[in-house]
Amino acid sequence: MNSELIATVRRFNRTVTQRVGALDDQYMSRDRPLAQARLLWEIGPDGAEVAALRARLGLDSGYLSRLLRTLEGDGLVSVGPADRVGGDGRVRVATLTAAGRSEWAELDERSDELARSILEPLSDRRRERLVTAMAEAERLLVGSMVVVEPCPPADPRARASVRAYAREIAQRFDDGFDPALSKPVRDEALVPPAGVFLLATLNGEPVGCGAIKLHAGAPAEIKRVWVADSVRGLGVGRRLLDQLERYAAERGWTAVRLDTNRNLTEAIAMYRAAGYQEIEPYNDEPYAHHWFEKRLAPLT
Repeated sequence: MNSELIATVRRFNRTVTQRVGALDDQYMSRDRPLAQARLLWEIGPDGAEVAALRARLGLDSGYLSRLLRTLEGDGLVSVGPADRVGGDGRVRVATLTAAGRSEWAELDERSDELARSILEPLSDRRRERLVTAMAEAERLLVGSMVVVEPCPPADPRARASVRAYAREIAQRFDDGFDPALSKPVRDEALVPPAGVFLLATLNGEPVGCGAIKLHAGAPAEIKRVWVADSVRGLGVGRRLLDQLERYAAERGWTAVRLDTNRNLTEAIAMYRAAGYQEIEPYNDEPYAHHWFEKRLAPLT
């Protein structure tokens, strides 16, 4: 990767951490560092499951436990089972005490003041430039936080992704979508060595998926490519497509193909931009209007 790009990112990180006070032991002039303040903020007035906090903030479980113990010791947070009467004790929830809610409100006000202090020295035009750049940087950073990795198709997160995929195409297809009419994609076809199911997650939550079937003596076939609205436009679909192609190429396949519906215009544009060429129908999928194929360079 270009060393100048890396240097720019590092310089940006140093500037931001200094400007927002991330290096201060008393963040925003309170009696705690940024990590504790951020955790208090994420718990919020409604509380949050500890597992969700760990995924959302990307924290090691041991470090998160230490942070929670500190906030508990300060009388700001209470941690206990989700259902204190006969519930599953393994599901722990963090909630703010009365003092914690007061501190949360103070952090909210001071966060507004910090934002104003960043914008105030700038002219109106430069404020707009900074806010626009911040919004774009945030969106791209979110895209960089998406993790794409193999997942068993029977995993609950994989199942949830496939259901979301089915709901979306049912809304977009001209006559809806009935899975019973579509050609089936069985779990065993998406488990190595027969194929693979890829899951894209953001903070532990599924935001995309894609699968590939490795047909003996025929091109590999891509299925069930879906990206959530929350990350659409961030390149997640292209990442899924690239990794599926690579998976096939690493195993010696020299071509990959897929079918799609005419209403999935964004997907069609992505396939064409990725080098897929339209071909004659290779199956009798009732919901397909376009069939595509791409040649692959084998990777070993």
